[in-house]
Amino acid sequence: MNEMRMAASLLRLHFHDCFVNGCDASLLLDGSDSEKLAAPNLNSARGFEVIDTIKNAVENACSGVVSCADILAMAARDSVLLSGGPSWRVLLGRRDGLVANQTAANASVLPSPFDSVDVIISKFVAVGLNVTDVVSLSGAHTIGLAKCAVFSPRLFNFSGTGAPDSTLDSNMVSDLQSLCPLTSDGNNTAPLDRNSRDLFDNHYFQNLLNGKGLLQSDQILYSSNDAASTTRSIVESFSNNSALFFSNFVNSIIKMGNISPLTGSSGEIRKNCRVVNS
Repeated sequence: MNEMRMAASLLRLHFHDCFVNGCDASLLLDGSDSEKLAAPNLNSARGFEVIDTIKNAVENACSGVVSCADILAMAARDSVLLSGGPSWRVLLGRRDGLVANQTAANASVLPSPFDSVDVIISKFVAVGLNVTDVVSLSGAHTIGLAKCAVFSPRLFNFSGTGAPDSTLDSNMVSDLQSLCPLTSDGNNTAPLDRNSRDLFDNHYFQNLLNGKGLLQSDQILYSSNDAASTTRSIVESFSNNSALFFSNFVNSIIKMGNISPLTGSSGEIRKNCRVVNS
């Protein structure tokens, strides 16, 4: 992997695929109805060419055996491992979907950086995941970057207050205001895990305790009123115990990778991840 950020991008592809239509690699399909064109993915989902490279190598070795959905799951595991995180045995046998679902990808089934804790929890529950899974999988933000567009609302006039988000560390506010001025196009990027951007660790949770979560949806897991009875105690536990975070992350991502998979004679094994077989 030539680019450190790619690990986070591949992990995100697996997540964004599974929450829409289940883990069926529908996100990889090109075309006018492509999920790549949905708001949560447009100009932000990336790493498709890496999946193509893996798929070509696999097809050359054993054609028609390994699905694109399984490749996404294994690429996510290897991305975590190569970033210093845990490894796990990936359950295999998923098949690839025959249709993309841009409508669902646009319909807010994916958790948004602007959602409340309760809304995020409800979106996880809708696909069979629980509150612990919310916090564990949010810990994937221990690697990767985010564009100004998704966190700049916190920097100047947060929720119409005329001031920055009061839960955001003041030094971080100053840094981010310089990076993302009101006149910017929103395309500059900042690390999701300040001071530990490329290492898969529990530093992300330590940041939340110090008001240094980049996205609103990160910081509210600790700071919001809703968090008091739901996510805050889990954030505190993970911030204190890296092994506990790792074991819970593994459990949660295996559960996530098992959302409505196509098996048996359903779907197909695509030869090219971008198009259904002719």
